[in-house]
Amino acid sequence: MRLSEKQRNEPPVKLTRAEKREIQAIISKYKGDGKAHSAQASIPYQAMYPDGICKVTANTFSKCIEFADISYQLAQADTKTAIFENLCDLYNYLDASIHVQLSFVNRKTDPKQYAKSFEIKAQGDDFDDIRAEYSGILQDQLVRGNNGLTKRKFLTFTIEADNLKMARARLTRIETDLLGYFKTMGAVAHVLDAKERLEVLHGVLHPDAEPFQFEWKWLAPSGLSTKDFIAPSSFRFGNSRMFGLGGKYGAVSFLNILSPELSDEMLADFLNTENGIVVNLHVQAIDQSEAIKTVKRKITDLDAMKIQEQKRAVRSGYDMDILPSDLATYGQDAKELLKTLQSRNERMFQITFLVMNTADTRQKLENDVFWAAGVAQKYNCSLVRLDYQQEQGLMSSLPLGANHIKIERSLTTSSVAVFVPFVTQELFMGGDAMYYGVNAKTGNMIMLDRKRARCPNGLKLGTPGSGKSMSCKSEIVSVFLCTPDDVYICDPEAEYYPLVKRLHGQVVKLSPTSKSYVNPLDINLNYSEDENPLALKSDFVLSFCELVMGGKNGLEAIEKTVIDRAVQVIYRPYLADPRPENMPILSDLHKALLDQHIPEADRVAQALDLYVNGSLNVFNHRTNVNIENRIVAFDIKELGKQLKKLGMLIVQDQIWGRVTQNRSQGKATWYFCDEFHLLLREEQTAAFSCEIWKRFRKWGGIPTGATQNVKDLLSSPEIENILENSDFICLLNQASGDRRILAERLNISPQQLRYVDNSEPGEGLLIYENVILPFRNPIPQRSQLYKIMTTRLGEGETV
Repeated sequence: MRLSEKQRNEPPVKLTRAEKREIQAIISKYKGDGKAHSAQASIPYQAMYPDGICKVTANTFSKCIEFADISYQLAQADTKTAIFENLCDLYNYLDASIHVQLSFVNRKTDPKQYAKSFEIKAQGDDFDDIRAEYSGILQDQLVRGNNGLTKRKFLTFTIEADNLKMARARLTRIETDLLGYFKTMGAVAHVLDAKERLEVLHGVLHPDAEPFQFEWKWLAPSGLSTKDFIAPSSFRFGNSRMFGLGGKYGAVSFLNILSPELSDEMLADFLNTENGIVVNLHVQAIDQSEAIKTVKRKITDLDAMKIQEQKRAVRSGYDMDILPSDLATYGQDAKELLKTLQSRNERMFQITFLVMNTADTRQKLENDVFWAAGVAQKYNCSLVRLDYQQEQGLMSSLPLGANHIKIERSLTTSSVAVFVPFVTQELFMGGDAMYYGVNAKTGNMIMLDRKRARCPNGLKLGTPGSGKSMSCKSEIVSVFLCTPDDVYICDPEAEYYPLVKRLHGQVVKLSPTSKSYVNPLDINLNYSEDENPLALKSDFVLSFCELVMGGKNGLEAIEKTVIDRAVQVIYRPYLADPRPENMPILSDLHKALLDQHIPEADRVAQALDLYVNGSLNVFNHRTNVNIENRIVAFDIKELGKQLKKLGMLIVQDQIWGRVTQNRSQGKATWYFCDEFHLLLREEQTAAFSCEIWKRFRKWGGIPTGATQNVKDLLSSPEIENILENSDFICLLNQASGDRRILAERLNISPQQLRYVDNSEPGEGLLIYENVILPFRNPIPQRSQLYKIMTTRLGEGETV
């Protein structure tokens, strides 16, 4: 039994009463007054299939690819050249049987609904004022930027085929090839299915941001077609220079290309607007042999005209070499074009460039069209209204792959590729994304979720006073307000106390005179992936003892053996009965070493004696502070030179223990280490840091190091892995030497490098995986958040 086309598209389903009532409501909405149902007749396609294939006419079929932006305008010169050449390859791939439509849709979203997505609801605790202030900052940046405008890019390709089966096979092959070209350029692209294509069409035909509602199961019982769900309430085409689109006004114009040289920034300037606009570029390839024949015929015609002019000159008695300037110019241009087509990898294309503006009022529409005309004039072109062709212009602006406007301009491959569809990549994620400032080039908010990165490790690099600590604190506030995650801070300069205090966190002040103690031998049963957690803990104790002994060559093999043996002994009671009072301390390790009665063990024990019985015995106590708080800051400013290295190593070990504990609960742990270069100077702490950067990701840990010394990150191949294993890098103002190093290592272009050359505090470059964005993170100076985060003397809260 063969199914009809309608049966294949609309499989029968059993509907509940509630669904039937919903469908009745849909029918009354789209068919009740008859206007929308009659308007759908103007939409120029015959059928939409669930896999995304659109039957435009009886023998014409199309599919649509949506592609994301990439950083082009600020890229390296060779990168821009590579992108341009890949675009040329994409166009040269098209033959005369494939029509391509590039569509760029800037559509406004519902501002009230959009703003709600940035609200942080009050919870009736002591942090509601911070939530309100933080939400206010986001709302303010939303108003200043244009994130209320969604910008989407599409490539629709159309072919002719006798039936759907033949069309589907060829469209699939073309789709695969085109996706390959986008992948080569670094642009994420995917093919739209039918529902996604309908939503795009609905967005173009409903510029007022009306939500799209559609389900395939609604079609059969309602008797409606897919057009009914995307059609506006009405079309009005009575005016020769504009049209009515529901309650909106619209106008379509075409770009009259007059300039002898086109710019790769023209298309970007058209799309750089805060108003709704749809730009379409219809591209139709001409058969190469036919194009060459056409150019040759034109040259022959020009030569014939030249001969006629020379004969006329002889008859009139003046020099036969004097020819009309147009004739001489066109003849030379035609020969150059023929040479280009025959000797270079160039082809001929017919293009139609359309610009559609929509607005709430006629006056606003005229202003928007005038603005667009100004952009065209900037590049020595003109924008001409499509008089008496507004309906055809509107239908040609729908991403269906059909061009109803026969105003075309012939261009070569490189001339078409000059309309580069890329500007700069945005970083705007949904879900649990957090605020990281605004794009300094576009003004759009930067919303990121570092947990989605391949490797969420981070670095914040900048000169003193560039805003590293402020950036860390801003991220800590976002983590605290927007996630349930825990935050640990290693604070060598006692800068985080006001922030941690305001967020009711725990500050652990470690110093020789402090009564706050942290036991370096703390362990939990989840400390290691292995069944025996002592393996990793023993490695930490070895690093600890190596720092204590201070030898240039590190621990000897026998010394490592006696330490490991002592570790096994001191943890045996705790592993047998894991109670807090059974947790070993340094004096237990000291005793276990002495009990071995071996010279090597005695030597290690003597080195430990200063930290067990001597004046530096601050770490010979059981932990007596609450490190189970959501935010814990370790203040190690007053530890002194002898203890600071040990303190930072112990802090890292404490954080590792918390990460392993949180992993079993499915919770992430953020670790911020200020003055990170202090850890990288000693071999033991540097090795432990490298281990964190390699292993934290699998355990739900998100480490971030802030330092001013880029050279410390490149001091050894092992430490260099920290830079390579960080997919989030915040570059603030950089010294000239560091700029050169970073430009080479991170492939930063000279245009991008300007944003870290004498930049203001809180401004620079944000690198997320392969995306490099200029950013700024303004925080109002009169706000409470600024006062608890700033480190400038006299501006912050007193401790």
